[in-house]
Amino acid sequence: MKLDRRLLLAGSAALAFLPLAGRAQGLSANPITIVVPFTPGTGIDILARAVGDRLRARWSQPVVIDNKPGASGNIGAQAVARAAADGHTLLMTVNAFVMNPHLYKQVPYDPVANFTPIVEVATGDLVLVAHPSLNVADTRALVEAAKAADGKIDYASPGVGTPQHLAMELFKQKAAVSFNHVPYRGSAGAVQDVVAGHVKVMFMPVHTALPFARNNQIKVLAIGGAKRSPQAPDVPTLAEAGFPGAEVDLWYGLLAPSGTPVATVAKLNTEVNEILREPALVETLRAQGLIAVGGTPADFAKLIAADLAKWGAVVKAANISAD
Repeated sequence: MKLDRRLLLAGSAALAFLPLAGRAQGLSANPITIVVPFTPGTGIDILARAVGDRLRARWSQPVVIDNKPGASGNIGAQAVARAAADGHTLLMTVNAFVMNPHLYKQVPYDPVANFTPIVEVATGDLVLVAHPSLNVADTRALVEAAKAADGKIDYASPGVGTPQHLAMELFKQKAAVSFNHVPYRGSAGAVQDVVAGHVKVMFMPVHTALPFARNNQIKVLAIGGAKRSPQAPDVPTLAEAGFPGAEVDLWYGLLAPSGTPVATVAKLNTEVNEILREPALVETLRAQGLIAVGGTPADFAKLIAADLAKWGAVVKAANISAD
């Protein structure tokens, strides 16, 4: 009986250390908080919860999703920038993260100095759509119609400074054409008015656009990203349509406060990359119009730096301000 008791205690002690072996170096058993700077139920929130649930299961450690919406993501980003650099507070954000510093006079974070990139998690394709009443067969026809209308064709966006707004401004610059911006307070009203024909053009997420396109309520003209979308393989990219340099998509990534230990970042990167290869997660993301990406922290840092410069130039040329 004494031997059995010793074996039982030894086994319990070994089990107690199993989660620690899986955790990143320096992490305690305290909860990991993933801050989402947008409201619950959005695509980025679903993404954070899907990754968080799997990280919780892998490490036997609580993972909390903390929604801190407001100011186009600035409030949530600020909270993480000011958090302890111990790996317990992370930010899941979208590429508005690198657009906002150019749009607001005062932004409460520096996307490079205040953060350590962990991994690009996913991308979501934006598509250029037009209402059938415009009677345009492709992107070039849309450009010709816009030139003939002398800039009087309206386009919708979910608001000033949103990725959809800047996508159209970039397209306008590359196509040397003008459209009239009609900003909305959120995506729902913008999409509804484009489908109804009150506003004629918009960049919208591919999974939002396709059901309306199947019902001939809108026409999908081009994919915004550098590659064709697996959800719409017959639709050309903007570059294929004759407008290289106008590429745009939505990217989502995971970051930690600046100064987070290298070993912690490396472990988080490894774990999330493995999660992103799980077939069930790939299908979950696909249902939301997202494509799992992955990669190294250096890959993600390079993307952040490139897009910070890219959107700064677009905002300056279009003289856009969100203040």
